[in-house]
This record gives sequence, C-alpha cells and structure tokens, in this order.
Amino acid sequence: MKKNRAATPEIIDNLRRVFQVITEYSKTAEKTSGITGPQLWALKILAKTSPLRVSELAHQMYLRPATVVGILDRLEGKGLVTRTRSKEDRRAIDLNLTEKGKDVVAKAPEVAQVMLIRGLEELTDEQFTKVSEGMDLLVRILGADAITPQPLHSA
Repeated sequence: MKKNRAATPEIIDNLRRVFQVITEYSKTAEKTSGITGPQLWALKILAKTSPLRVSELAHQMYLRPATVVGILDRLEGKGLVTRTRSKEDRRAIDLNLTEKGKDVVAKAPEVAQVMLIRGLEELTDEQFTKVSEGMDLLVRILGADAITPQPLHSA
C-alpha cells in the first residue's frame, strides 16, 4: 500500500505551531508574572483547590512529585507559596498560596497547559483516542520513549 506523503509539510508545520504557542504562552506568563509557565500553573491549581499536598498537586499537573518539589522550592523562595504541617495528619505538608501568590494569579494570563487539558477534556472519545495514538507514534518516531517528561516551558 502506497502512503500519501503530501501531508508531511503540514504535519511539520503543525508541530512548529504547537512549539510556538507553548513558547509564546510561557514568555507571556514570565513577562507578566515574573514566573515560569509551570510555576504559574502550580499557582493556578493552588488558587482553586488549596490546601493541597505535593502528591495531589503533582497528580493535577501530570508531573512526578520530585519535579513539583523543585517548582515549589522556587515558588516558596519567591514568597508565593507556603508549606505547613497538616493539622489532620502531622506527617503531611499542606501547600497554600500567600497573599503575594494570590496577587500573581489574579494578574496572570492563562497557561498553555490549562488550555491543553481543557481542550483534551472536550474531545469526543474517538478524537481523544486519535490524538493519543498519534502522540504515541510521534514519540516513537522521534525515539523519545525513554525520555522522562519535564514541564512545558520556554527555553
């Protein structure tokens, strides 16, 4: 069976568009809020549902807890997040926004990750499966199967 290669330029252009929009959203977030896209994403989640535990924040960000700890370290260093021992479970740490963190969220633009998740949630099951399978193929084509995913942000 002969494959139709006429769509190859459009596939490459669409990949470029995806990278460009992620980069632009991250640059806008950094310019307006002074923090990276992933940091802003963490703040926006905490603004909606704090207090949270690191594991729950990591789950909502689709990241590993160790990656989220690094993001939280930087946010805490900027005075945007606090970590306090839980009153219900003394072994657990609760994450909350500071007033400064709330101000940053109120003035900040949307982040690409939130738009991506919202868009994926709105897809039909068939569309979602097509996107998932296409992304799996793309990862294999690029030989990226073994790469540990990192947060989306500009270079």
